[in-house]
Amino acid sequence: MPSYYEYIISSLPALSFGAKPPMSLERLLSMCKDMISEKDMNALEAVQKGALYSQAASGIGAFKKWATFDVMLKNEIVAIRAARKKVDPAKFLHQDGHPASYRAGHIAINAYRAASPIETEKMMDAERWRELDDMSFGHYFDADALAIYALKLAILEKWEKIKTADKTALLEKTLVIHRVADV
Repeated sequence: MPSYYEYIISSLPALSFGAKPPMSLERLLSMCKDMISEKDMNALEAVQKGALYSQAASGIGAFKKWATFDVMLKNEIVAIRAARKKVDPAKFLHQDGHPASYRAGHIAINAYRAASPIETEKMMDAERWRELDDMSFGHYFDADALAIYALKLAILEKWEKIKTADKTALLEKTLVIHRVADV
């Protein structure tokens, strides 16, 4: 089966952190269907399913690098939270051979110090975006470039859901849960 990565990637709109996603991840997958290898298509579908650490996703180098960075970042946040609560972080860390990183530690400390959990998540996603930008160097029209695009699109979709969520309904639901718990 011939692959059309150059055609697909050159037709994709530019992405910018914090902007509204120009398309859905589902739309990207439909564009790629029958245009890329089945192995790469399965890996891209793992992004939509939230299964980035699955065997299907491990077939693309960008996903392997992404998983390493993301686990390092999450491990650093766990270590910071555990230290604050005076709990041993070892049982909460991912022990998948992902090394610690000074950069990940710095990102986690700055994000942890944010004013709110939503700000923490936004700072972490901004750093994830920067990491994806760094990973994209040298990958212009290949499976890695498409994978990086899909990961960025997933970040944008996440923030679009947060922006458009019915905050009043969520607050009411939370208050009802707390009232029931108090009874």
